[in-house]
Amino acid sequence: MSRSPKRLSLQSSNPKKTDARASGLYIHVPFCASKCPYCDFFSIASADMIAAWCASVCRELDLYRERFERFETVYFGGGTPSLLSAQQLGSLMEHVRTRVRIATDAECTIEVNPDDLSSEKARALRDPGFNRLSIGVQSFDDLLLKFLQRRHTARQARDAFEHAAAAGFENISLDLMYGLPEQDWQAELAQAISLQPGHVSCYQLTIKPGTAFFSMQQEGRLQAASEETLAQLFLLTDSLLAEAGYDHYEVSNYAREPGCEARHNSRYWQHRPYLGLGPAAHSFDGEKRWWNIDSVPDYCSLISSGSLPVAGSEILTPDQLRLERLMLGLRTSRGVAREDVGAGGSTLAQLEREGLITLHSGRIAPTPRGMLFADRLPLLLEDGVADNSAV
Repeated sequence: MSRSPKRLSLQSSNPKKTDARASGLYIHVPFCASKCPYCDFFSIASADMIAAWCASVCRELDLYRERFERFETVYFGGGTPSLLSAQQLGSLMEHVRTRVRIATDAECTIEVNPDDLSSEKARALRDPGFNRLSIGVQSFDDLLLKFLQRRHTARQARDAFEHAAAAGFENISLDLMYGLPEQDWQAELAQAISLQPGHVSCYQLTIKPGTAFFSMQQEGRLQAASEETLAQLFLLTDSLLAEAGYDHYEVSNYAREPGCEARHNSRYWQHRPYLGLGPAAHSFDGEKRWWNIDSVPDYCSLISSGSLPVAGSEILTPDQLRLERLMLGLRTSRGVAREDVGAGGSTLAQLEREGLITLHSGRIAPTPRGMLFADRLPLLLEDGVADNSAV
């Protein structure tokens, strides 16, 4: 059951205009051919409402034109954006480009499943302006792909990368997952590195409530990797990708060279404004955050009536904004400004001695080991460290 939406319209909300030079556009495509057992993102295993959703997303963008006039990144995420036809995706991008201003050097990303990416479709995605692909490989092991209930094979994953490269995509990211049962993670990374992608995202298997894997875990049919094992795999990933020339610039993300970082996702970590379109999408204008209802029929119905499909919102206080900058920034090698941190010098010195942070040029940044504690570091820097048991 979806949350009850707040029926807002631009005519009644009198919004504050956002800095048009600093906006990112996210479009949530909530359709999948099947639901993966580990996924807790909002999506439906149906393609029946794709046409209605396409029209609604275009209309939602129109409703926001006065607030967000120009974008420097565009990101189609999901769900499974590549489930849409090349014509549908091209029409959506054409509407974006004709209704709002897109920077000439904009990063335009689309997430794709390997089995959706033929050589023809890869070439077709270049035409409307996509210049970055994020390929959901997850694993190069066919047995593990079956365990994850993915629709593609390891061969299709490699073929998808080759199709993308042949189509002229120079900025390709691979998504991989570690912490899987009986996984040879080092061999998986070696296969990814052999393709020489510009970007790699490595996520641990996290079993979340509401997913099929969570039910299996509750029934005793699935056991998650221990925290110690996951920590070892995290540090192994950092080491192997560093040896291959990749910069570990965010907890789960690695770039082979400057310019290969995910510019759109970096907006989130740098606490910069973005507009999210589609069911369950979130937006942030620098002070206010709001999110859409998580129902495709209700989303389309509200849009057709001229209302924004907003389920909730919050205005952040200056202190909340500072704490969010701290929490997000400490996920990245860029770190945070010293003035955003409430900790005293003794706390910083202790964390530096323990190899969790570095201090340089007025910034505090986590080390790879510190990234292991990315969720705890903000609390340590706010409250101080009583003893080594804190980490």
